[in-house]
Amino acid sequence: MRLKLTCQNRIGILRDILAPFADYGLNVLRGEVGGEANNSIYLHVPNMLRMQLSTLKPALEEIPGVFKVTRVSLMPTERRHLELNALLSSLSDPVMSIDMEGRVVAANRAAGKLLGVRIDEVPGLALTRHIQDVDLPELIRRNNARVNGLRLRVGEETFLADIAPLHTENEDVASLAGAVVTLHRADRLGSRIYQIQRTEVRGFEAIFQASRQLSAVVKEARRMAPLDAPLLIEGETGTGKELLARACHLASPRGQAPFMALNCAGLPESMAETELFGYAPGAFEGARPEGKLGLLELTSGGTIFLDEVGEMSPRMQVKLLRFLQDGGFRRVGSDEETFLDVRVICATQQDLPALSSEGRFRHDLFHRLNVLCVQIPPLRECLDGLEELAHHFLERAVRQIGARVRTLSPEAMARLRGYHWPGNVRQLENVLFQAVSLCEGEVIEAQHLRLIGEVRDEGLDSIDLAGSLGDIHDEVERRVLARLYPEFPSSRLLAKRLGVSHTTIANKLKRHGIGSEAD
Repeated sequence: MRLKLTCQNRIGILRDILAPFADYGLNVLRGEVGGEANNSIYLHVPNMLRMQLSTLKPALEEIPGVFKVTRVSLMPTERRHLELNALLSSLSDPVMSIDMEGRVVAANRAAGKLLGVRIDEVPGLALTRHIQDVDLPELIRRNNARVNGLRLRVGEETFLADIAPLHTENEDVASLAGAVVTLHRADRLGSRIYQIQRTEVRGFEAIFQASRQLSAVVKEARRMAPLDAPLLIEGETGTGKELLARACHLASPRGQAPFMALNCAGLPESMAETELFGYAPGAFEGARPEGKLGLLELTSGGTIFLDEVGEMSPRMQVKLLRFLQDGGFRRVGSDEETFLDVRVICATQQDLPALSSEGRFRHDLFHRLNVLCVQIPPLRECLDGLEELAHHFLERAVRQIGARVRTLSPEAMARLRGYHWPGNVRQLENVLFQAVSLCEGEVIEAQHLRLIGEVRDEGLDSIDLAGSLGDIHDEVERRVLARLYPEFPSSRLLAKRLGVSHTTIANKLKRHGIGSEAD
């Protein structure tokens, strides 16, 4: 059990506080002084029972200068250690601290994986076993300053190392205590630069809005973004639900605070619970002795994005409902309440009302999440913006690959228009990326497009005959116009081809959202 005593900073107060514990035969394992003005004493009493605390607490609060005694989940150094571990674990690059003998003092998981050892085997490991072409301690002494971009070979891989020296007192060579070494894989620098370029456009500006329907959805999301209430985003896979969630976060008053995401699909219940809510020290066998902060605590003041919330287990649904109601939760293995201010944005491709009626999703949780709701339409319903979106992804792929491709042929565009796009926008981007890599010329032809499950000659079998004759006629008309428009790309040319007035064709193109006539 861990206790926090808010008290006066006076000589002898610690001796007075420890005396009652000795009288009760309780061993105080560790103590720390904290608080803004050193006005708090933290004690770790591992064998203390709750019943003993109820008896001991009044005696402690009677000590002159002791104002309040409360239970806490972590000692200050434990919390700092936990936060540092969480920060280091979130880094994909290997990071390690070394001493002036070239031995590793501490490292993150990526470094342990690179060195081929468990994280608890890292301390004391000699780097000379893995880095033989550079004497790091001698390099640190010689430079006594930060070194960036030093090329190193670790095993069979090449890295660019950033080395920051550590000093005990002054910044002279005599006070050098070691260094922090961060390794960046040299073969990934190009992809990192591309990722930076991709994320230069942020928020709603990163969402391509050529379709009128998608533009209306973004306009609706902009109005909901600043509202501090749960938001539910519905849409099929690949429609950009997380992209819209990030845009809503950035456009809200929490935009400068953290944004964390958790995909609930496919995660075992225990893993999902510890990832979201964290766990207390020694919560279960194999757990970290210091415990673990969950994503909610790391997101404090910001936004948590829960993707595929319909896949949540019943137990997780109960804990999430509790958090939405009063902002409180308990870590796994702890009876301490933690209260946080975090906005919740959820996404699903499932029919939550149907799941609720079947008893697979809680009614009360659905209504808590459905305070604000945005539905992202599938790509097949936004074909009026398909051509502009395709050219946008084409330009992006060309920049990344460095190809000569410049445009799409009319036949290729017709294939894109006639496809049903089960993977939506994400699939369109992948198809065009692959087409650019396959194309040796400057124009992507129809044969360069790899469309999974495409039905080239759909005939009558692919038409939904459940509707009225008017509905069936409209669908056939839309397909005919979509097929012919790339070959006759204006209302006048297409009208001449079909033998009707150009006004009639212009109105039909606009109604079906086909071509420039739809704008």
